[in-house]
Amino acid sequence: MATTKWAIDPTHSEVQFKIKHLVISTVTGSFKKFEGEAVTENDSFENAQVRFSLDVHSIDTNQEQRDEHLRNNDFFDVPTYPNITFVSTSLTRVDGDSFKLAGNLTVKDVTKPVTLDVEYGGTATDFYGNEKSGFEVTGKINRKDFGLTFSAVTETGSIVLGDDVKLFANLQLVKQQAEVTA
Repeated sequence: MATTKWAIDPTHSEVQFKIKHLVISTVTGSFKKFEGEAVTENDSFENAQVRFSLDVHSIDTNQEQRDEHLRNNDFFDVPTYPNITFVSTSLTRVDGDSFKLAGNLTVKDVTKPVTLDVEYGGTATDFYGNEKSGFEVTGKINRKDFGLTFSAVTETGSIVLGDDVKLFANLQLVKQQAEVTA
């Protein structure tokens, strides 16, 4: 059986999140540093083994004071927990180019199963002869399920931060190598 390793191309990928602020608007953030890979049987992504890691220090909400607050122990406690990780348990085709990616997400010291929606964009060869595949990954988690329980209420009783976090990743993977195993 042949397996193929694919690595995330960080220059052509992005990872973002969205969360409600004051219940009336949405704040968008991103992680600027991340890495990951997929190991496939032959060239089919169905049943691929996926591993992904975010460098939490690279969080960016376009507001440095908020980013520093997110890095401290009210939220991510970056000195103690520098990474958010995901390890897949299955990647199953729903139909056509739609997949469900199930796995274990670890934030801080909490690991929970999550299921994400994946849309396969196709495979192409770049100007340098590298074979690349594109994916859009979306999902939603409850931040409190992962120990991100900081909460505040304004003087008028409005909730400052929503519980649901929407996840968005546009990922381009580059084919690394194929290995044949007996």
